[in-house]
Amino acid sequence: MKTFASLSVSALALVTAIGSGSTAFAQDNSQTSMTEDVVIATGTLIRRQAQADRASPVVSLGEADISSTGAKNIADLTQTLTINTGSENNPDAFTQNGTTGTSNINLRGLGVQSTLVLLDGRRQVLSAATNNGGFNFVDTASLVPLIAVENLEILKDGASATYGSDAVAGVANFTTFDDFDGVRLNAQYQFVDGTGSADEIILQGMVGKNFDRGNIMGAVSYTDRSPLTTAEKRLSRPQDDTSALGNPGAFVPLGGPLPAGLPLIDPGCAAVGGFPNVLAPGSALGGLPLDGGTCGFDFGDFFNLVAEEERLTGLVRADFDLTDTIRWDGQFSYADNEAIRGNSPSFPFLVGGVVPADHPNTIFAGPLAPLAPGGAVFLGRAFGNGAEVSPNLTESETWRISTGLEGDFNEDYNWRLSYTQAENNHVINTEDTLVDEFRCALDGFRSDACSGFGIAAGTFFNPFSTSFTSAPNSAEVEDFIIGTQVRDLTSELQVIEGVVSGTVGDSGLAAALGVQYRKEDFTGEFDANSQRDNFGFLIGDQDFEGSQDVYAIFGEVNMPFWDNRLELQAALRYEDYGGAIGSTLDPKFAALLRATDRLSLRGSFSTSFRAPTVYQQNGQQTALNQVSDPSRNGATSFAGIRTLGNPDLTPEESEAINLGFTWEPVDRLRIDMDVYNFDFTDVIIAENFQAVTNLDPLDADRVVRNAGGSIVQVNTNFVNASSVQTSGLDYGISYEAELGSVTIVPFIQGTIVFDYDLEDPQAGDVSGVGNRNFTNFGTSVPKNRFNTGFNLMSGAHRLDVFGRYIESYEDDQNANQRIDDHFTIDGRYSLNIGQYFDALGEATSLNVGVINALNEDPPQVFTNGGFDSKVHDPRGRLLYAGVDIEF
Repeated sequence: MKTFASLSVSALALVTAIGSGSTAFAQDNSQTSMTEDVVIATGTLIRRQAQADRASPVVSLGEADISSTGAKNIADLTQTLTINTGSENNPDAFTQNGTTGTSNINLRGLGVQSTLVLLDGRRQVLSAATNNGGFNFVDTASLVPLIAVENLEILKDGASATYGSDAVAGVANFTTFDDFDGVRLNAQYQFVDGTGSADEIILQGMVGKNFDRGNIMGAVSYTDRSPLTTAEKRLSRPQDDTSALGNPGAFVPLGGPLPAGLPLIDPGCAAVGGFPNVLAPGSALGGLPLDGGTCGFDFGDFFNLVAEEERLTGLVRADFDLTDTIRWDGQFSYADNEAIRGNSPSFPFLVGGVVPADHPNTIFAGPLAPLAPGGAVFLGRAFGNGAEVSPNLTESETWRISTGLEGDFNEDYNWRLSYTQAENNHVINTEDTLVDEFRCALDGFRSDACSGFGIAAGTFFNPFSTSFTSAPNSAEVEDFIIGTQVRDLTSELQVIEGVVSGTVGDSGLAAALGVQYRKEDFTGEFDANSQRDNFGFLIGDQDFEGSQDVYAIFGEVNMPFWDNRLELQAALRYEDYGGAIGSTLDPKFAALLRATDRLSLRGSFSTSFRAPTVYQQNGQQTALNQVSDPSRNGATSFAGIRTLGNPDLTPEESEAINLGFTWEPVDRLRIDMDVYNFDFTDVIIAENFQAVTNLDPLDADRVVRNAGGSIVQVNTNFVNASSVQTSGLDYGISYEAELGSVTIVPFIQGTIVFDYDLEDPQAGDVSGVGNRNFTNFGTSVPKNRFNTGFNLMSGAHRLDVFGRYIESYEDDQNANQRIDDHFTIDGRYSLNIGQYFDALGEATSLNVGVINALNEDPPQVFTNGGFDSKVHDPRGRLLYAGVDIEF
């Protein structure tokens, strides 16, 4: 059980929300309950009078702030927040293979799994998708239509004492409209300037109706996005995306006089588009007409910078007063997303296949026959040069039902009871070469083991360059050797929660007490080929299932002093998981001091935790990653990274401290500063595959190699083995100036990271600030990020201009390389035509805008894809136009 040994109570104040470049002041845009002036705000359990001052640092983005950024979806909105570091909103095939079509939040770089995402104050199911590190997260792309989001509040310090597991880095609470009356329609069109057909259409609608005792609202959003392929926009160098295993390939002779393991290059390699990598010229091998080495394949033109997507999300919400003291609410949300991403025509065949000596197309015939009397091991892939893109299809379906009752005992006491059930089903379909079928095809289906496949003996697959010219393969054999891996993953959530809160007499003391039961289930089902590891690159996975039952009791008190100039807050939560996880006890203490009418001080201390997920305890994952081989002078290749669940994992634990102030030295000038520190221990990680390889590249149990000596698989585990300590400064300055009929608000908001220190079980102690952290379990952490610009408003006109800066940082994958700093400019002009037409609502407007107006490409990284997808956007200049209609 976790205990605590120190308390930290510091003064706390008003929080400005200049998040994502917004200049709106911090507001109490929180969930309305019973009456308009009584609310439940993010970060507290207590229902009390609305107050703008909070006892924890909060970024609050209202409806106007969201629209001013030009965001088309939630990922567009959260990606620009400087407190969001290392989120995976630009999924690529190289570092984010299984998360195509999803988006997430990663506060402070503590992991996509360490930010709790709430919808109207209640939990959402974790996505069944896992990133390459094996972590589940809430998929914000499958949350609700953006048009239905009234406010986003991000609590920036630990909040497990209030909300439980996963709130280690903070909480993002999306609140939806509960009193919208009318009709609102939105249409947006966006395209990538200068890169062909990559565009996006977004259609949204919301209908709401107020009644005497309540409201009902429905919203829907449809997105149709065409792909941006690497063939249209190539960011990488050929050498970054060239695999040693191509088609044509290379062959390791068996039983001949050459050194064991020395491959010989297919003589037609270069003629059909391959890249010969000569390790030993034929002249040095006794005058052979074949060179020793490999036939490289440039796969860089076969992938997507932006996947093709079709997404439908919907929300229905109802709120009604059943009596004068009891209110009911109910929600149903649904999301369906299909995304298609390209892969290379076929993956490398990592497990090795033998071409027999009597293969009719062998290059080891005639005078060369003595080189390979036992045949040769094929080093390559089934299809490469001249072949078509292999599609990778992801289908994700999410639904959520949530309902609650809320009532008053009297004027001082309130009770709330809620139930939430949600499910995400995530299916990934990926083509790969089948091991048994391909080996049989190389041997001509002549063995007894191959007789049941129904293809005539003597039918060979030709892996040589002559397949491009004189001896092409039949369509029947080509189709036969390729299978589709189907990963069918399902995550489920049920939550029952009850809370009682109120004030005690005339003391001003407010308190809340609650209980919660939470059940999470996770299942994985895989096709038959996966279950017997019959894929030549993807390898395979086994079916699994697991569940987790959690019981919690929690409470909070809030006490004002000195005519409300000082406010102290304390919260405590106990959660019991049973089994190896056990239980955990976490407190939080915070204080708010309104020192003067213009200066407020704030501070908080908390401990938080994140329990291992069902997946991390019971699941398994085989992901694809680029591995550098130190035993071969850093040669890189793709390999399967197999990570196994660990039932003995214990919760991660953290301590968080935040100190800050808000100062208004003169009217309309606001300055906000917050210094934060997170000390994160017992971190659950999937061991970093590169660190495992670097530690002992010749450990055959963990680093598996094929007959040619190339790495084909790295075995890792989920472990409690690491720590993270990160600290930094959030700042924001804004000034509202009136120039006649024009209001202009210049602003700057940013984050400076002081420390991001990692203790990695393989890589050792790492100073990760200002580093890509490719060779450890951390994420990319530029030291300095800021958003600056201005909002200009005059009558029906509004202009928003944003400058976004990301400082340069080190690339630890490539020694002595630095990823350049990056500055982009966004702009949006809006004309409120609702002011000119009485039949239209105030929100009716036309807007045009540009993202990355200077068309700055992301800084180049010498890696697959050519850029850091966790930090930068690959698309370049985006132009968009839209219309909002309300009536």
